Amino acid sequence: MAKKQHKIRVVELFAGVGGFRIGLEGASESYETIWNNQWEPSTQHQDASLVYKARFGSQGHSNKDINLVQTKDIPDHDLMVGGFPCQDYSVAASLSRSGGIEGKKGVLWWQIHRILNEKGDKRPKYIFFENVDRLLNSPATQRGRDFAIILASLADLGYVVEWRIINAADYGMPQRRRRTYIVGYQKDSVVAQKIEQMEEWVEFDGVMAKAFEFKAKKGTKSKFDIEGSIKEVSDGFNKGKKDSPFGNAGLMMDRHVYSVDAEPVYDGPRQTLGGNLVDEDVVPEEFFITEEELPKWQYEKGAKKINRVSKEGYEYVFSEGGMAFPDHLEQPSRTIITGEGGTAPSRFKHVVKTKSGRYRRLLPIELERMNMFPDNHTLHPEVSDGRRAFLMGNALVCGIVEQIGKSLYQFIFDEAPVSTRPIFTVRDAVPMLDLKLFEDEVKPLVVNLPKKQYELDPVKHLLIGLVKKDNEKYFLKEEPTKIYYTGKTKSFPSTIALNKLYYFMPYIKGKGVRDLYLIRIVRIGNKAEIHPETGDEDPRLVFEMEYLESLTNYKMVQLNKYWYKDTLLGMIFKDLPL
Repeated sequence: MAKKQHKIRVVELFAGVGGFRIGLEGASESYETIWNNQWEPSTQHQDASLVYKARFGSQGHSNKDINLVQTKDIPDHDLMVGGFPCQDYSVAASLSRSGGIEGKKGVLWWQIHRILNEKGDKRPKYIFFENVDRLLNSPATQRGRDFAIILASLADLGYVVEWRIINAADYGMPQRRRRTYIVGYQKDSVVAQKIEQMEEWVEFDGVMAKAFEFKAKKGTKSKFDIEGSIKEVSDGFNKGKKDSPFGNAGLMMDRHVYSVDAEPVYDGPRQTLGGNLVDEDVVPEEFFITEEELPKWQYEKGAKKINRVSKEGYEYVFSEGGMAFPDHLEQPSRTIITGEGGTAPSRFKHVVKTKSGRYRRLLPIELERMNMFPDNHTLHPEVSDGRRAFLMGNALVCGIVEQIGKSLYQFIFDEAPVSTRPIFTVRDAVPMLDLKLFEDEVKPLVVNLPKKQYELDPVKHLLIGLVKKDNEKYFLKEEPTKIYYTGKTKSFPSTIALNKLYYFMPYIKGKGVRDLYLIRIVRIGNKAEIHPETGDEDPRLVFEMEYLESLTNYKMVQLNKYWYKDTLLGMIFKDLPL
């Protein structure tokens, strides 16, 4: 019988050029965008809408002011996503001057709320939003009020909500871009039903934690409630206090909040600005900086002190530090802003030095790569290079959405997602050639070195695996090394990332776990290697392990239906310092 094809119907609001769609489709075939809306009120020329339609087609696309879209015209869906406009919280402007959620574009949050509210019992089970990192601290006069309003309004609609501020570069992505990501689940959804303890969900077992590992910063954990009507929250939340109560990671259930500051944990490959540039030979001449213009760029990038006079006649010295010039090729790019395009010298635009020694600005295709979009995604005969740069300044990093999309899928369906459209991390220096460079790469398994001396690391991955009855004596015997054979590979959970595994604990039925091992090698093997009489040569995963230490007593844990559990050591060794 054919395997059932899961389907997650997606509605994309404030769609831009489709970053959410690219990320979700890169995560799983099951995400299907059935309706989307993109309208830019500040311009007559709808560049983002043009690009969106060119890449994804006109079916289900709405280029209409969301304030004028009736909820009945939006099809029922399972997941609502969107990067709701953030101009009022922009890092490019002083926070004290931002209007916050009451500002001109902040009010668009209430359009999201309106649609969710009017959908009634047909509102989506899941929501997934993106905004600037300052959302958690806005406005300056009442830190955290805006985010409290958002959480309270979603709680009143029946959602459990978790959030994380993520810098894409902290997880190997090619741009230093910090954004707030918000994921919500209706309380009766399969995901919300899996939440047992708020703290453990945020730090170890939740959708965000599985997508982007972190360790909790000492002294930052907090719990509090958001009380009162939305008007009361707006008027009084955190009033008179200097700091926002929201950490950069957290969970809200029934207006109860658990919050903590997250420090990223990542040891995988890292992309750089230089690794995403195209060959100098294919760069149009207009992107090179002439010798005459170079001093202007150097001045803009340099440190300076300027005497100025305020509107009130007050004289003061404006000062700013120097910027890297040229930009460091061996690092991720700086945050792309909407003013990245154009030839005019600017402090904030990227400038790279080529192998020939010339300086140049970034191409639109390179800006796309910094946000992990497909090459030439914004290429359109009616969209200028300057506007293409503007669109990327407004976009998100698709790789973040992809990883969260994968994690959400796994929590919904208890299986690994599959996609024929993954986001590529290897780019061609001459992008019009060799499409095979974009195929999936097979990565070797990680080898962990034996340990003469060690210190237990609570944020390292721990795999717990069932020991079958006929093998229990072997694992109860005290020996310095062990070999663990999984079941046949077709029954081993594909959701377990082998390249991240570090520790192993055997699970004895009726007892639980006690002994801790270092996974030295993970390889492909078969049972006949040590039991030739079985003739069992079906491929299996083989763990070659070194004993480290044991818990005082056995501890019961809950395994998944494949009799495995992929977690972090800190979840089992609770006394480890975090």
